[in-house]
Amino acid sequence: MTTPLIFIDGDQGTTGLQIHQRLHGRTDLTLVTLPAEQRKDPKHRAEAINACDIAILCLPDEAARAAVASLHNPAVRVIDASSAHRTQADWTYGFAELNRQQAQRIASARRVSNPGCYPTGAIGLLQPLLAAGLVPRDYPISIHAVSGYSGGGRAVVDAHEGDNASAAAAFQVYGLGLAHKHVPEIQQHSGLSERPVFVPAYGAFRQGIVLTIALQLRLLAPGVDAARLHACLAQHYASTAYVKVDSREAAKNLERLDPQMMNGSDHLRLMVFENEGQVLLAAVFDNLGKGAAGAAVQNLDLMLV
Repeated sequence: MTTPLIFIDGDQGTTGLQIHQRLHGRTDLTLVTLPAEQRKDPKHRAEAINACDIAILCLPDEAARAAVASLHNPAVRVIDASSAHRTQADWTYGFAELNRQQAQRIASARRVSNPGCYPTGAIGLLQPLLAAGLVPRDYPISIHAVSGYSGGGRAVVDAHEGDNASAAAAFQVYGLGLAHKHVPEIQQHSGLSERPVFVPAYGAFRQGIVLTIALQLRLLAPGVDAARLHACLAQHYASTAYVKVDSREAAKNLERLDPQMMNGSDHLRLMVFENEGQVLLAAVFDNLGKGAAGAAVQNLDLMLV
């Protein structure tokens, strides 16, 4: 019996390299990549993508759209790690823990769009609470997040690791036009009826994310408190392998959150903090793990079953 052919298009980028490392040496699949002289050749890329069983696209958005447009073999299945298809109805959203049916949807899908790094944390916190009716869909959500600089792509990585690394900013907030490309993805897949405010930032560390969402209990339905919010998240993720919700007691004992605490793992760690009518929802994870390559491999494994 032949093993499935897995083609990584864009295996030299940050996410592609991580996926390649995770799949290298596996005997249940055959990994296909292009040699350096063929990586940017449309003909060779089209031939490779149409000859594989599952293609993993680790490309800029426009290049990912072009790769999909080059497909003429209906048997090829695709995992797209770019943001090109994350809000399209004919693509299955690759967050397996979104609901009880999502893992099976991914397993049988022809087209899977891998979640963005920031949306993984935001949707992971919000979707269960909105679905349960504990947070109104029109709540004025504000999301603050800090990522390692590897989330910024090659230019940002070069700024921190290249010849002029000493001049790189230690911390910088961006997306000040409040139009970050992840906002539609967060709104759609969390179930918000209104556009959330999203304020991202980069720190001078390579990888890791801490993302927080503050809630005022007075704006929620009567009887909704931190305990109910926590119980909802804990129940939603109770049987999942990659999402863990800290106990309320564990959260009380935390005095600070290190965005790098989950680095090297594919786990999403969620927490609920509380004080005098205010709640802080928090997510910590590796932007190259559950936020990118780890999620892609998780989706691939579902599709290979």
